[in-house]
Amino acid sequence: MIEDHGENTAPSTERSASFGFREVSRAEKSALVRGVFNSVATRYDVMNDAMSGGVHRVWKSAMIDWLKPRPGMRLLDVAGGTGDIAFRILDSANKALAEGRTPAAVTVCDINEAMLSVGRDRAVDAGRLDNLDWVVGNAEALPFESARYDAYTIAFGIRNVTDIPAALREARRVLKPGGRFLCLEFSNVEIRPLEALYDFYSFNIVPRLGRMIAGDADSYRYLVESIRRFPDRETFKGMIEDAGFGRVSCRVLSGGIVALHSGWRI
Repeated sequence: MIEDHGENTAPSTERSASFGFREVSRAEKSALVRGVFNSVATRYDVMNDAMSGGVHRVWKSAMIDWLKPRPGMRLLDVAGGTGDIAFRILDSANKALAEGRTPAAVTVCDINEAMLSVGRDRAVDAGRLDNLDWVVGNAEALPFESARYDAYTIAFGIRNVTDIPAALREARRVLKPGGRFLCLEFSNVEIRPLEALYDFYSFNIVPRLGRMIAGDADSYRYLVESIRRFPDRETFKGMIEDAGFGRVSCRVLSGGIVALHSGWRI
């Protein structure tokens, strides 16, 4: 069952936001991003494999390895509608579950119901009926009580949020004291020859793959542009600290193509 808690938007003084390389109103960005993911939901994971040559699986494994989920943990995965991260968390946390111990449980929260429907259907097909909840909700105004979760994860989703500082404050709010924030996101490439190749691939090949596989070049053009508009690692680290997290650190993967940011509610 998917619970729908609406799409409340946290208040902000900003009047515009970036949608790829365009500047749009904040309300328009929310609708445009929703349209992107409505369009690509059913082919999203297939496209991830095609675009990254399967390397996104390595990045996600690195995220789970750093998280080290354990039995008994209650975790929130935001913008994870297809369930990919949630399934990995449960497999890792509960693979050696001792008799009598409480398994880990994951709530998947995504603003896009089409993405959640894909994840829920995948879970049902795989017989994953326990320890998973599916909730429609906005990262900027999460529909959960404070200090509820042991960990908050978000993979390749934070750059699509209209008000990133609001989402980071919400992440801290729903974490228990001592809870962990972990974000996997595209970042700034730090190897010059790789940067040029990466730019060519991103702007010339990815939209074509989107057209061939998902029937939608424009959505993947936006996703490429949104990576370029996302703050660099040091700026994003500062934003996490400004939201109230402590012991903030970063791990760079694949020459800076992606980065893992970690913080703690202390």
